[in-house]
Order: sequence, then C-alpha cells, then structure tokens
Amino acid sequence: MKNAKLKELVATVAPTLATALGGPLAGVATGVITGKLLGDELADEVALEAHLEAATPDDLLALKQAELEFTAKMEEAGIELERVAAGDRASARDRQVQMRDWTPSALGLAVILGFFGVLAYLFRFGLPDDGSEVLLILVGALSAMTTQVGNFFFGSSSGSKSKDAIIADLKGALK
Repeated sequence: MKNAKLKELVATVAPTLATALGGPLAGVATGVITGKLLGDELADEVALEAHLEAATPDDLLALKQAELEFTAKMEEAGIELERVAAGDRASARDRQVQMRDWTPSALGLAVILGFFGVLAYLFRFGLPDDGSEVLLILVGALSAMTTQVGNFFFGSSSGSKSKDAIIADLKGALK
C-alpha cells in the first residue's frame, strides 16, 4: 500500500497485516484484506484504498477478522515448515546411521576444530594488521556452521523442542 494514511488505519486495526504489507508477504496480506473487504482476493490496491477511505465499522471488523485469519494461516504455515524441517533433520540422521557414513561426523569435527582453532589464534596473536576483515568474516561463518553442527547432532534449541511437542499434540488432536 502506497498511501501512508491507509497503512496507518490498517496498523491501528490490524497491526500484523500492516507489518506484512511492508514486507515479502505484502501480496498475501493484500489478498487476505481484499478477499475479506471486497470479496475478491485478486482486487488491486487502488480498489482497496478506495474502499478503505470510506470504511464503515463493519469494514473495520472485517479487517480485524482478516488479520485473525492471516495470523492463523501464518501459524499453520510455520508449523508445517517446522514439520518439514524436522523430517529433513530426521532423515539426514537416519541416513547417517543406516549407511554408517562418517562424512557428517568428519565435517562437523573439522568445522568445530576450525572454529576453536581460529578463536585460539585470535586470543593468542590478536587480529593481524592486514586481512583482519576477512578473518572476522571467517569467524562469523565458522560460528554459524558450528551452530548448525550442534543442531544436527544434538537437535536445535528448546524452542524447537516445544514446537515438536505442539506438533505432537496437534497430531494427537487430529486422530
């Protein structure tokens, strides 16, 4: 939405949708709003802006309802994405066990040794005069890879564990 006044109105009534309008989900958010207010998810922003300029209390209620539906869709998509990611991690671990593949372990060890080796170098000798930026980028990349190695071998954060519990509860509720 280009009109700042309309963005402000949406933000007052439906802050989650307003946030989405300014990001990569703008098309989805606009479709949800136009579907609810205009009955056509493919209506353009011009029609939506014109409708919102003359918004009635019923329109504002419909906008709030659209936000609730949008939030539910995003949560549902997040749960589905987490389910896919968990399945991906599980299949990678299962593959390693079944094939007795040492490659992930060797790569993980190399990453961890590399990370702590670079840190030891930095503590012992400090940053070099030349190329310190490259070394700091290397430390950042190795730090991220070390986290990924830990997540692969030990699972991810407790937040992910709570998501796993939620997914298990949802599966039980659906049966």
